[in-house]
Amino acid sequence: MIFPLEQLVEFNGNIYEITVAASRRAYQMAKINDPEIDANSDKVVCVAARQLFNNRVKYCIEESK
Repeated sequence: MIFPLEQLVEFNGNIYEITVAASRRAYQMAKINDPEIDANSDKVVCVAARQLFNNRVKYCIEESK
């Protein structure tokens, strides 16, 4: 499946935040060899973005000390 562009266009939040969150989630998934990637034959970033847009994975901004 391709990158969820429709959801990106309709996203009302901060695009930079969701991009960084998708990048970090993709890194996590690649490191643990997440079975969802192999099952769908998708690119890691596409799966990560879909998880964020569908609220399967949540992210938050941490304040630096």
